[in-house]
Amino acid sequence: MIIESNISNKVVKAIRDLYGQEVPEKMVQLQKTRSEFEGNLTLVVFPFLKMSKKKPEDTAKEIGEYLLTNEKSVANYNVVKGFLNLSIAPSAWIGLLNTIHANEHFGERQADDQSPLVMIEYSSPNTNKPLHLGHVRNNLLGWSLAQIMAANGNKVVKTNIVNDRGIHICKSMLAWQKWGNGETPESSGKKGDHLIGDYYVAFDKHYREEVKALTTQLMAEGVGEEEAVKRAKEEAPLIKEAHEMLVRWEQGDPEVRALWEKMNSWVYAGFDETYRALGVSFDKIYYESETYLVGKAKVEEGLARGLFFRKDDNSVWADLTNEGLDQKLLLRSDGTSVYMTQDIGTADMRFKDYPIDKMIYVVGNEQNYHFQVLSLLLDRLGFEWGKDLVHFSYGMVELPNGKMKSREGTVVDADDLIATMIADARQMSEDKVNKLEGISEEEKAEIARIVGMGALKYFILKVDARKNMLFNPEESIDFNGNTGPFIQYTHARIRSILRKAAAEGITLPAVLADDMPVNEKETDLIQKMNEYGAAVEQAGKDYSPSGIANYCYELTKQFNQFYHDYSILNANTEAEKQVRLVLAANVAKIIRNGMRLLGIEVPERM
Repeated sequence: MIIESNISNKVVKAIRDLYGQEVPEKMVQLQKTRSEFEGNLTLVVFPFLKMSKKKPEDTAKEIGEYLLTNEKSVANYNVVKGFLNLSIAPSAWIGLLNTIHANEHFGERQADDQSPLVMIEYSSPNTNKPLHLGHVRNNLLGWSLAQIMAANGNKVVKTNIVNDRGIHICKSMLAWQKWGNGETPESSGKKGDHLIGDYYVAFDKHYREEVKALTTQLMAEGVGEEEAVKRAKEEAPLIKEAHEMLVRWEQGDPEVRALWEKMNSWVYAGFDETYRALGVSFDKIYYESETYLVGKAKVEEGLARGLFFRKDDNSVWADLTNEGLDQKLLLRSDGTSVYMTQDIGTADMRFKDYPIDKMIYVVGNEQNYHFQVLSLLLDRLGFEWGKDLVHFSYGMVELPNGKMKSREGTVVDADDLIATMIADARQMSEDKVNKLEGISEEEKAEIARIVGMGALKYFILKVDARKNMLFNPEESIDFNGNTGPFIQYTHARIRSILRKAAAEGITLPAVLADDMPVNEKETDLIQKMNEYGAAVEQAGKDYSPSGIANYCYELTKQFNQFYHDYSILNANTEAEKQVRLVLAANVAKIIRNGMRLLGIEVPERM
């Protein structure tokens, strides 16, 4: 970006000096020269023809001559119609490589006191079941987005809203009361979230049996099948008991609340273990059992201000017809809240806790309408960031054998998936015995963890978040192609080269001399490294971890082609060896930093 910036400034001056016209720098269009043409950067000349009043070729030649005379980074040029292809001087490439080499976080920006504060909500689990594959995608996207926004110079707060209240929570509680026999995570050896999830599945199994039996009874009494099923679902004893428990919870019944707190504590311990394995965390966790009351108060306040209206049945609604939507329920007729009310309460609590400039919700695309409505309601209630809230809407994730159904106990469990990925990575490393000689079992296990988790994370994050995706564990852990292990292996290979260099007494120079030699493949690699900053910036604008993943893959692929063509430690001259070692070290650095933005570790050896 340094070379491009210098050239852009000189083009602006060229237009002023040659044609007497002032142009904004954004009018200067520089792009990488296409491979079939000579040059490194191409200037699009067409925007300047009105000023030059000359043919595209003549205008390009005049600007080219000006740059050749006035910009030391330009060594030569050629013209193809309205395109000015610029060849960059070797000294400029070395200067750029020195700049990259000197900055441990080249291409990233650091936040300061004046930086905007971005809050990112992700995870949002229910306390009635463990995290599954869908949660994995959510958590990985949220964590990566937080790193990308921070790398763009924002202050970032990572937050989670836990759905710890409602009928689904009571179902697990009731099932444990009925069939648990006092079972605990300690007595069963199960993670707490798995234990509670088992009782949620058990409730559904018994409930479906009751509905089936009741439906048969009602139909025998002459009730039509459709009506019989509907009544059976409403009148089954289990669901009635669950609703009664919910009412007691709402009323603060000590016994129900004590059971709720105990079972939730088991779940939170289980969640924390999974979060640690995924490498994600939060700066602040909110709980719907607290936010829903704040939401009800905000809705009542909005009602008093005439922002909402009450229907004859005592329910409270927002009329959004003027915004092209419909009417939205905020409080039921019995005064209980809905999800929208809870989200309003959570927003109010967050706004009081932090000076939020931008709010990003990482939630699946089935909630698109919900966040469209929430944005309007928050703006109506006076939240400064309400209208501009971002719903980072992502698609569903499936396995090759189909969708997940948590109530039937066929969920793709996050913990099982993590364990499988690490085990597969360990098996693959065992197949490469010679690569891991001389290291301890603990190191082998750590490498397997890093590679297995890297495979999982990269495979999920390389896909455009907006798209539905098919997660294939076997494809993800391949050491070839666009995979995490392929990128990790390249990093480990470079680190091995640098270790060999150190063993031979070769140290990396702090600064390379301007007259160091660089060939075409080396300048292409420097140019690719230089694009990291633009990739980070674009990923921040687009909220796109996949942009970073694809950049890391392209850089890795380009380095491997270079390494295939040129030796580093056996270069022909000491000067070439120095340049290539600095090149390799900085490719490894940018891979490490880019993968960090995806929440992926890179090993020193594989």
